[in-house]
Amino acid sequence: MRKFLRGNLLLFSILITSQIVKAQQSYSLREAVDYAVKNHTSIKNAQIDILSAEARVSELKGIGLPQVSANIGYTNNIIIPKVFIPAKTFDPNAKEGDVIAAEFGVANSGQAGINLSQILFDGSYLLGLKAADVYKELSKKSLVQTKLQAAENVTKTYYAILVNDERIKLFSLNIGRLDSLLRDTRALNAQGFVEKIDVQRLEVQLNNLKIEMKNVSRLQDLTYNLLKFQMGNKINDSITLTDKLSDINMAEVMPEIPQDFKYANRIEYSMLETQNRLAELDLKNQKVGYFPRVMLTGGYNYSAGRPKFTDLITKPWVNAATLGFAIQVPIFDGFQRKYKIAQSQNSLQQIKNNFGLLENSIDLQIKQGHISLKNAYETLQEQKSNMELAKEVVRVSKIKYQQGVGSNLEVVDAEISYKEAQVNYFTTFYDALVAKVDLDKALGRLYSE
Repeated sequence: MRKFLRGNLLLFSILITSQIVKAQQSYSLREAVDYAVKNHTSIKNAQIDILSAEARVSELKGIGLPQVSANIGYTNNIIIPKVFIPAKTFDPNAKEGDVIAAEFGVANSGQAGINLSQILFDGSYLLGLKAADVYKELSKKSLVQTKLQAAENVTKTYYAILVNDERIKLFSLNIGRLDSLLRDTRALNAQGFVEKIDVQRLEVQLNNLKIEMKNVSRLQDLTYNLLKFQMGNKINDSITLTDKLSDINMAEVMPEIPQDFKYANRIEYSMLETQNRLAELDLKNQKVGYFPRVMLTGGYNYSAGRPKFTDLITKPWVNAATLGFAIQVPIFDGFQRKYKIAQSQNSLQQIKNNFGLLENSIDLQIKQGHISLKNAYETLQEQKSNMELAKEVVRVSKIKYQQGVGSNLEVVDAEISYKEAQVNYFTTFYDALVAKVDLDKALGRLYSE
């Protein structure tokens, strides 16, 4: 029994450990982005759109294949139709104008056969096949655009977590330093060397720091949940990030704008090119509507008619076969085709106009992203200097206070200034990282598989 219990406990421990390992997952920034582009619901839906587009192409191709259908039917003429025949047909002595109502048909009839139709020429069908392939290409580009959006969201949120981690660490250090100063000040107050208001000032500052740290910690939990949502992970899963803010070399964050930049590097521009091709095919499709349509038709059928239903089964049926073609030539449609062509031309012109607008927009985004990144980088260097300077002011003010040549108010003001400098530094750090993401997006190099 003891061996059995020990075995079960060991198995239980292994299962629990495996579940913890499975639930606790670690991601670098690249791994988090790769996970998102494979698992987020929007990505999966975009992949389904591609499958739907491929099915649509196959459906259109099927229209050009021979269309074969079989039919079988039975009719019971409860009241047999009658036809009216001049009486003189059967009786020369009948009066002029007399008619005979004669039954035409039998009580039971059946028919069965196979029919065939095949497109020989249809301009709209041929263009439709080309348009379907282009539409499938557009669906693939839409998937790329969805992946880029997921990569952007994950990257910015990942950076936000790294920045908040550093802020929380600094809060802990500041709280520890201020708490130590508060204990010393209380001891001095107990000995009568400082006033109680000096202690109270430090207590207020310490409480404010603790409250702010709690708020940032809660915000960090929310940011983690946001990252898991953007990655397509379950909110209740536990994840850890392996990248550190200290690993980022800000000197390498300032890229130069490539001289050989091409607008086609942007997925939005590539999608617009595809939409332009679709619009051109639509215009051609409207124009070929004036062309004739040629169809091949054929059929092979059996039919029978008998007074009794059982005779349809026991007696032979007669066969018939047809083969022919049909040509449909549009002559006049009330000018509908003319105005459809005009609408297609207008849509095509709008897309062509959008090329210039998109090119201008991309140029603006690149300029804006580069300037924003440069400003954030330079401001970051200044904020770093300010933070170091504020740290030194705190150190000096503490020494002066401990030696009795400075005031407690100076220490509190220095601590407040130091905290503000830290906040400004990490806010600017995040702004620089976001500006880098925006610039990479503008240059079309944010994410590549």
